[in-house]
Amino acid sequence: MSKMSSAKKKISKEQREELLEILKTRFDKNMKRHKGIEWAKVEARLDKNAEKLWSLAEMEKTGGEPDVVGFDKKSGEYMFVDCAAESPKGRRSICYDHEALESRKEHKPGNSAVQMAEDMGIALLTEEQYRELQKLGAFDAKTSSWVKTPTDIRKLGGAIFCDFRFGHVFTYHNGAESYYGARAFRGILFV
Repeated sequence: MSKMSSAKKKISKEQREELLEILKTRFDKNMKRHKGIEWAKVEARLDKNAEKLWSLAEMEKTGGEPDVVGFDKKSGEYMFVDCAAESPKGRRSICYDHEALESRKEHKPGNSAVQMAEDMGIALLTEEQYRELQKLGAFDAKTSSWVKTPTDIRKLGGAIFCDFRFGHVFTYHNGAESYYGARAFRGILFV
């Protein structure tokens, strides 16, 4: 897969204004996700990071509904995570990573979670981050999401994914080359 050049990772002024309005509306509607965080400070940080706005636009375009879920006091960065109720529609039916994609002899999916995330300038949630997200609402009650898989599991051909059923977060394993219409991935972006 070819990596997108940073020159293309820009959005127009109109797209920027539209995206900021969507993000602000979502921010205001979901205050429990980011108690004590002010939108004006988030927006000021976004204004200084054009590539991050592009990544947020990609998250939005693929159905992720990104929202602020925290602030890292050490780095001074805000954490945006995909907060769509179900795993993002524009990222479904993908295997875990490029190696898994290449291993399939037939019926290959169009992409992999790791490659899509990299192309979008975001990272897959870890299992721990996924569990933290579930404290803010019930996500993936009908779908599932690939999460960053530990190296030892991946070396053996597996990958892990999570979902939320029966009031609990469940972590499962699958062959990394598998893909399903109800599985995508959730990303995180630090701005």
